Amino acid sequence: MRKDQVVDFVKRNRRLVAASSAAGVILVSFGAFALLPERAPTPISTSAVRYAENRSDRAEPPRMVESGSPFSFADLVERVSPAVVSITADEIQQVNSQIPDNIPDPFFRQFFRQFGQPQVQPQTQRAVSMGSGFIIDKSGLIVTNNHVIDGSKKITVKLPDGRSFEAKLVGTDPATDVALLKVHPDKPLPTVEFGNDRQLRVGDWVVAVGNPFGLSNTVTAGIVSSIGRDINNDQPYTDFIQIDAPINRGNSGGPTFDLHGQVVGMNSMIFSPSGGSVGIGFAIPASTIKDVVAQLEAHGHVARGWLGVQIQSVTPEMAASLGLTQPKGAIVAGIVPDSPAARAGLRQGDVVLGVNGHEIEDSRDMTHRVAQLPAGKSANFAIYRDGKRDNVAIVIGLKKEDQMASLGQQQGPESPAAAVTGKAMGLALSAVTPDVRRAYNLGDSVQGVLVTKVDPDSDAADKGLQPGDILLSVNNHAVRSPQDVEKSVAAAHSAGRKSMLLLVSSDGTSHFVAVDIGKT
Repeated sequence: MRKDQVVDFVKRNRRLVAASSAAGVILVSFGAFALLPERAPTPISTSAVRYAENRSDRAEPPRMVESGSPFSFADLVERVSPAVVSITADEIQQVNSQIPDNIPDPFFRQFFRQFGQPQVQPQTQRAVSMGSGFIIDKSGLIVTNNHVIDGSKKITVKLPDGRSFEAKLVGTDPATDVALLKVHPDKPLPTVEFGNDRQLRVGDWVVAVGNPFGLSNTVTAGIVSSIGRDINNDQPYTDFIQIDAPINRGNSGGPTFDLHGQVVGMNSMIFSPSGGSVGIGFAIPASTIKDVVAQLEAHGHVARGWLGVQIQSVTPEMAASLGLTQPKGAIVAGIVPDSPAARAGLRQGDVVLGVNGHEIEDSRDMTHRVAQLPAGKSANFAIYRDGKRDNVAIVIGLKKEDQMASLGQQQGPESPAAAVTGKAMGLALSAVTPDVRRAYNLGDSVQGVLVTKVDPDSDAADKGLQPGDILLSVNNHAVRSPQDVEKSVAAAHSAGRKSMLLLVSSDGTSHFVAVDIGKT
């Protein structure tokens, strides 16, 4: 751009600002209009004009990073957007009409509404959901979110060039919210390719392309806000990529690109108090999508390994109570009867430190690794038990979608002894006798020590223990009386330990809690 062009641009924009301010400006936000008050035009200083006149080198676009990446995303978007599609899912729903259709007179129809008992007339109603997707194979394979097409009777895919196809569902995986569709085009389709999400760093630029609110091929940009985000939803096999590129309703299933134009994620959900984008979006990593898509294409479903255990991450307090040097691994809180873990001899209180030579960071890491193990094959688990390291070989089972962890309590003969009470760690304790079972509605299989009262100033209270909880073990030793608990606490004091590891049953579910005995 020449110097005279720069000066002319600045002067023209000064007049444009003045005209816009005098007339007032209307802002549109999701259908709401707000009229800004009139205000005097902001003067442009002569120094700014002089700066523009003296900077002929401003014709070059500014650089984003020192590596020379272009400021504009236009080339990237132009290359990838033909492969980003709009998806419409039609669902036929049954609704009930409360107005009988056999009363022709409007007066009597109104009377019937108010005083009669209308017969329910089932009617069908069309429900439509819209989302996004992206083409990964020129023959017509398309990836989207499961929740975009879940329950639909008809799926329509529309390309940016205007072509539309009816899609067939190849397979879906609700556990990761990934679905694979297939269309049959008359000629090869444009595609995008997967990138390596494991190379992403917080602060990297990303570009999201999708169809928010039905506005096809909308492009937004932002950065990676976090990696490996656990959002505590019903997708235990996904560590999300958090991005601040604005995504809204209809972006679901659309791709997240890196600056190379490769798919590093799929937009799946947002955190929003209002329902609109607030800059907190979550994308499913490309590595997860690739693994799922490969199985969906081959089998139409996803097979995952299964152990049959309930696990928790090892906290620093748990590690100290167990004698572990680092708070890593997953501790076994419960075992499903006749499961692969039960048959292999895994026990409550075992800490899984590794699987097939890979170190386990926490319970979520173990869930991911076990899910990837092939069913029917043996895997080696490095465990920590009774202060020693050991190895256990387990033949992996096949996880079923409806398989729930039915974690029963330890069974044993019921003690007829009278209730014995005691105190330890800020807890009032009682033996589980027939009278106690009846009073607290405890099943015959429950064995342990009942918590009858909790000191509100104790660490046990801070950790959430409540009256009615059952102590099953202390430091991985089963307890059957308050005296067993008191002896374990005394032994820990003598050994110089500051915390105790309790296995607690609450509402039929067992979990570990590390309690600081120095606060009691």
